Amino acid sequence: MNDGRKNCKEFEDFLKERAAIEERYGKDLLGLSRKKPCGQTELNTLKRALDVFKTQVEGVGQSHLQLAQVLREEAKKMEDFREKQKFHRKKIELIMDAIHKNRNLQYKKTMEAKRLYEQRCRDKDEAEQAVHRSTNLVTQKQQEKLFVKLAQTKTALEDSDRVYQMNVAAVEKVREEWQSEHIKACEFFESQECERITGFRNALWLHVNQLSQECVKNDECYEEVRKSLETCSVEKDIECFVSIHKTGTLPPTPVTYENYYNAQKSAAPGRNQAPLAPGMGR
Repeated sequence: MNDGRKNCKEFEDFLKERAAIEERYGKDLLGLSRKKPCGQTELNTLKRALDVFKTQVEGVGQSHLQLAQVLREEAKKMEDFREKQKFHRKKIELIMDAIHKNRNLQYKKTMEAKRLYEQRCRDKDEAEQAVHRSTNLVTQKQQEKLFVKLAQTKTALEDSDRVYQMNVAAVEKVREEWQSEHIKACEFFESQECERITGFRNALWLHVNQLSQECVKNDECYEEVRKSLETCSVEKDIECFVSIHKTGTLPPTPVTYENYYNAQKSAAPGRNQAPLAPGMGR
């Protein structure tokens, strides 16, 4: 029984610690998703996939926080279960303690009555022996005193015998009551232990189901990311990049060689000719 209570308390503590771990993990995932950059300069289809990825990571974090709350509730149920069994067990233990004390008290009274009865038997035997030894050795008056004492011891013996028998009957009645209640208590404790083992087994089964369900939820979130990644197009992302960052449709004109003197001639075509005299035409 004590080991059973200890085991339930250990499982309850395990659930609480697992809930704390899930809560920390969920909060860390939320912080990671909301605060940590992850490909923030990507474009087009890959950007959308990354947005889905961060959203789903946040969803996984929220899911683990919900699981933490569920585990705390399961731990509370286990605690309530332990307290309920403790309450009912305490009532039976109080009844058994009372009967056990009563049995011990009655047993002591019976043993004391037995001791007194045996002493009265010895007193009567001694009185009889005294009477037999005194025959023809004492006076009539002394003989009468011995007979009176013998009669008194016989009366005391009868009284102690009656009390002893009454106590034996009483202790037997208490013993029967104790035995009956003891059987009931054993049956109750056996039933309670069956209930505890069944409850413990079901709680553990439920716990691993919850963990499996959490894995399924996580995979569903990651499946959304996979679906988004399937729509990614390298060509479209390249085209998007070009469209955003292009500077024109034609390439720059090539840089050609320019002769300095040719450039001078082109700039002043009549520079080497003699000037015409006034009034003269060409």
